[in-house]
Amino acid sequence: MNYSGILFVILLITFGCRDKKESTTEEQKREPVTQEVEWISLMSPDSWRGYNQEGLPDNWVIEGDIIECLGKAGDVGGDIISREQYGNFELQLEWKISEGGNSGIFYHVVESEKYHSPYETGPEYQILDDLGFPGPLEEWQKAGADYAMHLPNDQKSLKPVGSWNSTKIIFNKGKVEHWLNGKKILEFDKFSDDWKQRRNSGKWDDYPNYGMANSGHLGLQDHGAGVWFRNVRVKRL
Repeated sequence: MNYSGILFVILLITFGCRDKKESTTEEQKREPVTQEVEWISLMSPDSWRGYNQEGLPDNWVIEGDIIECLGKAGDVGGDIISREQYGNFELQLEWKISEGGNSGIFYHVVESEKYHSPYETGPEYQILDDLGFPGPLEEWQKAGADYAMHLPNDQKSLKPVGSWNSTKIIFNKGKVEHWLNGKKILEFDKFSDDWKQRRNSGKWDDYPNYGMANSGHLGLQDHGAGVWFRNVRVKRL
């Protein structure tokens, strides 16, 4: 092959490689970019405020890596809600409760002056000292239950009072899961006929807007007991 032929082959290879590279680049540009959903920490005092209040009430203390409920509010009132609202979400946290204590975690809470507490609108993941509670209990009142709606299954394993329990709540397009200490303890479909039947079975007759919202605030309950939360984080789904 003469010099002109060699030069032609070199040019052909060079431009061919460049065209392939440019084509690959264009294909990469057309590929959808998937971003990992980021967790949002809710351990700052700025993440919470009192229900129907501008600031944090004095029955709650948020310092360092602990959110503490002092239990000063009695049976009703003094709950706190997240400043942000969430629709589809996954919430993770750890909690422990004082002996005989009662508390809860709310979601899809609607805030209005016509309501005095989050439980009037928001479903509740129940927190309770099942063994030490000073009074009779229905199963739907015990830890991990979807309060007055759905019961935990036999995977439930509650740690002794004063120990840290881990909880996860998922709401995704009506599909709800409650987790306790690494086990899924209940699930249900909020948009099912079964949910509507439970909702209208009598417990919530005095609260016509209970569970009707599909977006709202998260909430932590002061039910007159000492409760501690840590590693509270949420991500939108």
